[in-house]
Amino acid sequence: MINKAVFLDRDGVLNRAFVRDGKPYPPYELDEFEILPGVREALGAFKSLGYLTVVVTNQPDVRTGKQTLEKIEQFHRLLRQELPIDDIRMCCHTDDDNCHCRKPKPGMLLEAAEALKIDCRQSIMVGDRWRDVMAGAAADCKNFFVDYGYGEMVNLDKYQFQKVADLLEVANIISRADAG
Repeated sequence: MINKAVFLDRDGVLNRAFVRDGKPYPPYELDEFEILPGVREALGAFKSLGYLTVVVTNQPDVRTGKQTLEKIEQFHRLLRQELPIDDIRMCCHTDDDNCHCRKPKPGMLLEAAEALKIDCRQSIMVGDRWRDVMAGAAADCKNFFVDYGYGEMVNLDKYQFQKVADLLEVANIISRADAG
């Protein structure tokens, strides 16, 4: 059986990111970890349409020592308790490590696709940063970009994606497309 999935960035898509100087940052403490409005409903809609939900998240603060793996695992346990998540893939590398899994490379998506028998061409990537769009495109997914207007200047003109306000808008678009 071949599956389809919604690949989800974590910070800024599922939970609130903290923006400083135009750049998003993850929460550092459990009491800062806030699931965004509409996320539960969106994931429920994806599940009802037969999509697996797979979190793909860069967490370089573990590598740089700004965050502990134990704390990240607490955040992920909370996500699994609160939301219908099928899998969580994480890369703790920095750009200097040049690994295959750190977005914008598609390694996390492709590894999840292989493990869960996902057809990326039938799947969706939802993210709030240029790295997410590039990773989704490299994995041959349809891309949705939650545009918060971060101060990151990257040209995404050669990539196909649809700008949305939040994850619930993606769910509504996919639900309408599935009904039509």
